[in-house]
Parts: sequence; structure tokens; C-alpha cells
Amino acid sequence: MNKVYKNAREACADIPSGATMLLGGFGLCGIPENCILALRDLGIKDIVMISNNCGVDDFGAGVLLQTRQIRKMVSSYVGENKEFERQFLEGELEVELVPQGTLAERIRAGGAGIPAFYTPAGVGTAVSEGGLPMLYDKKGNVIKASEPKDIRVFDGKMYVLERGITAQYALVKAWKGDRLGNLVYRHTAANFNPMMAMAGEITIAEVEELVEVGELDPDHIHTPGIYVHRIFQGETFEKRIERRTVSKS
Repeated sequence: MNKVYKNAREACADIPSGATMLLGGFGLCGIPENCILALRDLGIKDIVMISNNCGVDDFGAGVLLQTRQIRKMVSSYVGENKEFERQFLEGELEVELVPQGTLAERIRAGGAGIPAFYTPAGVGTAVSEGGLPMLYDKKGNVIKASEPKDIRVFDGKMYVLERGITAQYALVKAWKGDRLGNLVYRHTAANFNPMMAMAGEITIAEVEELVEVGELDPDHIHTPGIYVHRIFQGETFEKRIERRTVSKS
């Protein structure tokens, strides 16, 4: 099987409008920048995006918000994007907020074939009680809210049922990869990428360096190639810092 594609546009060309996809990265670190731009240029619409965040207004997944290509976001952190806030409050964007650890575990569980699990995170809050607004109309009225989730007690402690997450596509970014799809992540970029690579029906990996089979140390491979269906070497990586904080000299 030839997994190598020329570029992001070729690797993403058959993704249909309305697709559900996992988008790797944490903040702006380790995001598949080339795939995001390819989705924009291909004009794929009504995307259900599952990602730790939605980037910033002009970078990351925020690029797809600007062009109105995302229909629903499933995220744990959305605080750096003003366009996200505007679309949400205007009823133009459906949002499902998930505690960050729960989001990570839902994706890991989905990739491992686990349909659901119980967690104490969110018990007694809007996350479990169905009060978390997901969709507003233009007057600010809630027109859709999440359903109450199953609560059970284990060893005297309350837990809420959460479903595992899988998606039609997973778009991930790695430091190095070989032609069989084996991936190595670098430092903080090993965030949501490894678990998302496992949870996609079709996983597309963009890498900074594409090497020949045998060049990667087997002990250093984070994602085995069996999980990766398409791989390409990215053309550009801006690697923008989301919020720069420096000390006074």
C-alpha cells in the first residue's frame, strides 16, 4: 500500500462536506497547519471538528471559522478566538464543551475500541446535568441543550458516563514519519496527536521530515504505521506561539 501523498491538498482531496474529523494539537502547538489550509482551499463545509481548541482568529482551526466551514466544535478550550465567541453567541456555531481530561480519554477510549466509561469529572455540573447550552438563536435563547447523562456510584463516589469518540478522519502532525506511516512526535507536540491518530477511520499525517523505512529507531516510534493511512511532508510550518509571555530584563 502506498501511503505517501504529494501534499496536504492531495491527501485531503476526498474529504466530503459534513465530515467528522479529529484535529491534533494543543493550542497552536503540534497542529496540522498544512491540512487546515488544504481544507480551507478545498472548500469543505459543515465540518464537525473535534479538537482541544479552535485556534486563534487567523491561525489554526480559526482559519476555518473565518470561512464558515465548521458547523460544530467539540472542544475543551475556546478562549482565544473572538470569531468563535461571536458565532457561538449568534447561534451560528454549535458547540459541545468537554472537560479537557475527559476529552482526551474519550478519544483514547474510542481508538482503543471502548464505547464508554465512567469518570468523576463534571458530576453535579452542567456537563452531566444537561444544562450546558450548545446552540443559541440570534436573540440569545437556548434552542438546543445536551441531554442528562447516566450517573452511577462506585465505592461511594459519583461518576458520569461519557462516550468514546471516533471520527471519519483524523488529521495529525508529527516531527518525523516514514513511508509506512510510523510517526515520531517532538516534545509538546505529543499532545492529542497520538490518541487521535488511533481514533480516526482514515488518519492523515503531515510530517516535517519524511524518511525511508528503517531510518526511525523502533523504540522511538510513538504511533505505529498501522494507524496511519496517508502521510506527506508538509511544505511550510509557521509554528506560531499562541500567547507569548516573557520576563522583564
